[in-house]
Amino acid sequence: MVDSGQFNSRHEQIGDLSPTQLSPGDDEALAAATESFVSAPRIGQSTLFDLGQIDVRWDAAEESLWAFMTPTNRPNFSMQMLRDVGTWYSETKRLFDSGVLPVKYMIAGSRFPGVFNLGGDLELFAGCIERRDLPSLIKYGHACIDVVHRTWRNADLPVVSVALAQGDALGGGFEALLCFDIVIAERSARFGLPEMLFGLFPGMGAYSILARKLGRMMAERMILSGKVYTAEAMYDMGIVHTLVEDGEGEQAVRDYIAANRAHHAGHVGVYQAGRRVDPLDYAELKDIVENWAECALRIDLKDLRMMRRLASAQTRLVK
Repeated sequence: MVDSGQFNSRHEQIGDLSPTQLSPGDDEALAAATESFVSAPRIGQSTLFDLGQIDVRWDAAEESLWAFMTPTNRPNFSMQMLRDVGTWYSETKRLFDSGVLPVKYMIAGSRFPGVFNLGGDLELFAGCIERRDLPSLIKYGHACIDVVHRTWRNADLPVVSVALAQGDALGGGFEALLCFDIVIAERSARFGLPEMLFGLFPGMGAYSILARKLGRMMAERMILSGKVYTAEAMYDMGIVHTLVEDGEGEQAVRDYIAANRAHHAGHVGVYQAGRRVDPLDYAELKDIVENWAECALRIDLKDLRMMRRLASAQTRLVK
């Protein structure tokens, strides 16, 4: 594809317009801003996707949109990261509906070494718990399930979604990954829901999605154990669809697209049928996340200290 150095230049723009400079009805400006986008090199940067914490590349030959999380702080779902993920989805749908972005595959990964995403913002959680600030916890939880629900629905687009795990997907990072149609993982990646370490449960979709994929008994077993699983174990369970050696993940995604692109419409239909057979309603996610927020205020001081220690460990990881 391209070397990693190219992905560090996310603030270098092609063109003059950013998403905030375009209004939905400004068709001429939209066309002008996307002309270089759709005719860019095989992997080229779009000004429309010059996001602060997500680096997006369009592959015209494969009709695929690649989005790599590039966190500026801890590799978790900060409010800024949640905002940028939402923008990725809304801008992609907007360009697709405008007829300028014939996307068939949406791929999500991370450029943080050894990490896909570590989940919730533990510093925010701890601060809210100490202040007894239930509204702020609920606000954060709603922002998370907004992203989870849009990911589950593939942003209401006729695409196949692919999660590329080249590192650890824990807590909310695992919840997000579970929403994708296809998961491709490198062997060293780890997966799990460690919230029980600090007396909480994963409240942003894990139970709902795991129960649909593996059944309620297995969902509860995974959540209550707090166990971290290898990529191979996830492959054996059927959560990971393709397991490859470290460094081979991006090529594995391209191989998957090459092998299946001719039958793209059929694959989209199968995954849409699955979501219809076992729908995930937003109301379900909302009820659970609000229960999660209330439970968070009931954890004891020992669990709160553990949460702080884990947040500090994430900070050290960045340094």
